[in-house]
Amino acid sequence: MDPQERSPAWHAALASPVRRRVLEFLVDSTVPLDATAVATHLNLHVTTARFHLDQLQSARLIEREPDRSGQRGRPRIRFSAVRAPRGDLNDQLSDALAGALAEDDDGGRARAIRAGEKWSAAFAGGLSASTGTGAEPLIELLDQLEFDPQPDATGQSIALTACPFREAARANPGVVCAVHLGLIQQVSRTLGHDDSTVQLLPFVGPNLCMVHLGADWGDPLPSGAPSVEPPIVSDPAAAPET
Repeated sequence: MDPQERSPAWHAALASPVRRRVLEFLVDSTVPLDATAVATHLNLHVTTARFHLDQLQSARLIEREPDRSGQRGRPRIRFSAVRAPRGDLNDQLSDALAGALAEDDDGGRARAIRAGEKWSAAFAGGLSASTGTGAEPLIELLDQLEFDPQPDATGQSIALTACPFREAARANPGVVCAVHLGLIQQVSRTLGHDDSTVQLLPFVGPNLCMVHLGADWGDPLPSGAPSVEPPIVSDPAAAPET
């Protein structure tokens, strides 16, 4: 799929850790596989496997075909990955963003933020269903996306100790990190908080980014919640602009 043609469904499909595993399994397979094989390999219920396969097909990351083995009855449906000209999923993400934003005067920052805002729509249902208060729904989402969030005791700062797009972000932080900022800002608005105070400081450490939410978030985390003190940045000008 050409980068210009990739829809929000494409990015939403790859946002799910489970769907990334399903896709990687199909990419590695030398033959098309049915939902039962996917479910067995990933220890999923077959209905769950079918759901993720449908989402990947809707994003045009995989394709389906009937098993024409000549057996009687309804043919099984098998799935295979749509082969991309470049291999790695992070490379695909970088290509999609860079291709769409390459000619922007600001290096793609404004449109990357808007892309992150649109990406957040994929998680609106989970946010509305969350029973957490304060920053808890945002922390749950960042954990789902494999950022390994570690909030401080107030719930107003969150250390991101992992990133599923780490290498892409290192190569192009002005775009990839801006997508993440847009996502967090839109989630803030969805949860009824002031997004104007939200900051994302990429790479304040070799493998550490920080999210600062501001006092508007209010509610401290429950007693016993994990806590990470924000690192001291000796030269604030050295941190990438957010």
